[in-house]
Amino acid sequence: MKKIFAIVALATVLASCGNSAKEEALAKQQAITAVKDSLRLDSFKRAEVVKQQQLVEEKHQAELAAARRSASSTYSSSGSSTTTSAGTTTAAKKKGWSDAAKGTAIGAGVGALGGILIDKKDGRGAIIGGLAGAGAGYAIGRAQDRKSGRVQPKN
Repeated sequence: MKKIFAIVALATVLASCGNSAKEEALAKQQAITAVKDSLRLDSFKRAEVVKQQQLVEEKHQAELAAARRSASSTYSSSGSSTTTSAGTTTAAKKKGWSDAAKGTAIGAGVGALGGILIDKKDGRGAIIGGLAGAGAGYAIGRAQDRKSGRVQPKN
């Protein structure tokens, strides 16, 4: 009975580690911010922004045409071009625990709990389980940090 309870508790803890509510709240907040920003621009500023975007697009088209002409004149098939966006946004530094830190803490706790239930010899199972859980939790959390953009992805 204890093992069944431990397995159910372990499954509940692991299932509660989802981030979907936080991601939905962030997406909603960004959408609201975008709407407010667009409402702040008056008609003159909107016209100016559209004009700048058109100039950037025309410049980009001219660069592409020049690159195509140079590629066709030299018969090289390895022509590449880079594009830059006109409006760059600065990402605000995220505060609070990273997903890697949360994963490490949760993994260590769950691993220690599992180690105690599996091996009942003077805390040896808790130490081993805690270390294994912390390592696994860190790896999973670090991957989530890379997906969210908090940490730069591997090259």
